[in-house]
Amino acid sequence: MGGPVGRSSTSGERTRSRVRHTDRAGEAGDPNEGGDGGGRASGEAPPDRRSASRGRGRSARSSRRAPKSGKRRALRWGSSVLALLILGAGGAGYLYYEHLNGNIKKGDLTLGDRQMADHKANAAGQTPLNILLIGSDARDSAENQKLGGAKETFGSPPLADVQMLLHLSADRSNLSVVSMPRDTMLKMPKCTAPDGEVFPASTVDVQTNQSLRRGGPGCTVAAWYELTGIRIDHFMMIDFAGVVSMADAIGGVPVCVDANIHSRGANGRGGSGLKLEKGTHSVQGEQALQWLRTRYGFEDGSDLARAKAQHQYMNSMVRQLRKGTKLTDPAKLMNLAEAATTALTVDKGLDTVKKLYDLAEELKKVPTKRITMSTMPNVYGTGVNAGRVYPKAGDAEQLFRMVREDMPLDGKASKRKKVEPKDPSAPVGEIAVAVRNGTATDALGPVSGRAGDVEKLLKESGFAKATVDPDNVAGSTRTSILYPSADLEGDAQAVAKALGVPVSQVKRSTDVSGISLAVGADWREDGAYPVSKGTEKTPESAGAQNGEEEGCMKVDPKYTW
Repeated sequence: MGGPVGRSSTSGERTRSRVRHTDRAGEAGDPNEGGDGGGRASGEAPPDRRSASRGRGRSARSSRRAPKSGKRRALRWGSSVLALLILGAGGAGYLYYEHLNGNIKKGDLTLGDRQMADHKANAAGQTPLNILLIGSDARDSAENQKLGGAKETFGSPPLADVQMLLHLSADRSNLSVVSMPRDTMLKMPKCTAPDGEVFPASTVDVQTNQSLRRGGPGCTVAAWYELTGIRIDHFMMIDFAGVVSMADAIGGVPVCVDANIHSRGANGRGGSGLKLEKGTHSVQGEQALQWLRTRYGFEDGSDLARAKAQHQYMNSMVRQLRKGTKLTDPAKLMNLAEAATTALTVDKGLDTVKKLYDLAEELKKVPTKRITMSTMPNVYGTGVNAGRVYPKAGDAEQLFRMVREDMPLDGKASKRKKVEPKDPSAPVGEIAVAVRNGTATDALGPVSGRAGDVEKLLKESGFAKATVDPDNVAGSTRTSILYPSADLEGDAQAVAKALGVPVSQVKRSTDVSGISLAVGADWREDGAYPVSKGTEKTPESAGAQNGEEEGCMKVDPKYTW
């Protein structure tokens, strides 16, 4: 079986009064497309499918580096007209602005116990921005039930049907999107819901879409951080009805299929209901939702194929919005503002129209040609987990690390100046370092003596105050160096330099009181720290696609008409 890349864990967690156990095999149904009987439960074994393709596409908001043309002027005018309409209307405009703010649903950014490490600024003092997009399959309203189907799931807690991470580079020159298949199996972190209910960390692998049932989108954020180590700055969540209203407000988005398609499940039941003739079509409203939900009919019928179709839709939407035609009609802008604010659930850092507008302005700085869509490299499981996927060892971590280190996935990295710590390091002989053994994985115990081995390496490099922390052996996916305050940043980076550990793995954290070095599962062997080869190359298994590429979805012959 393909196994997970691994995760970091935190010891000493406290459990509150009400506890729900959700990590048992066979729990929680996983609805697929509308009317397919609610999909499979997490313990059922779906057919084993293979996919030679991976997610492709582009992201949804950005702008072309402008020649001096009317298109850019229209785009700028369009992006500002709504604000002008609101602010120019005086008291009535203010009331409408407050109305839009009132539409927005919001929640805590993370429900996990682990504090996310801060971003590392580049030489210009800029930091990247990571936004997690979540598509909910909630069937909690008449409209969502009509659109989602699967009557037996009505009223059930929602699943995170779609998960995409948008990484906006620190210098705003490029945008990378990483999709995680909803069938991905991983360990869930402990999450505490807003009402105080505690969901313990899972002891077995759980399908990633179940994170939303563990208190809300803040647990999906915590699960991403647990697996990837990527700091999440914001989340945005939308449900079926929200997708339809947004798609209607945006207008038709061109998509393409290489043959006639009718998405239907086994024995003619289920499927998304999408029915198109061969060629390019403009989809919107409910038909756009059908496109985004289709798996039966595209390629091998897997969730990986669905992610690819979602990327194609996002790519095309970017091209449409960049034409400026959707942004110059005040009425359409008002409809879009109403639809967007009503459809979205966001973290509290994006809880006003002004904040959402400012985010859009940041995303628009990226030219289409510097947008890269990708899917988490993965391998299929076997046995009871056949058809589900696990992060592909090596490749998945390489992709995650590139995002953590703000490396563009299109391979067009600019020459980056070396970032010097704001606080110079003390003489190495005066730097105290506690070394702990975090080499344990889900399948393997800690390697005996690894903390002592690394302590010895440090002392040989002059770190006379290096010691071993024998009590903390919690597993850590990757070797990391944590420090508690800015005055120790230079000292922590000096430790990293002495051991050859990338500076991106040096993080500030309130979880430690001094410099703490966790020897992770990536350094189980003796010798120097194993720095990856080709560190700035996106793995081929991520299926990276440039934002200007177009294409047609391949239709499974069993679903043609």
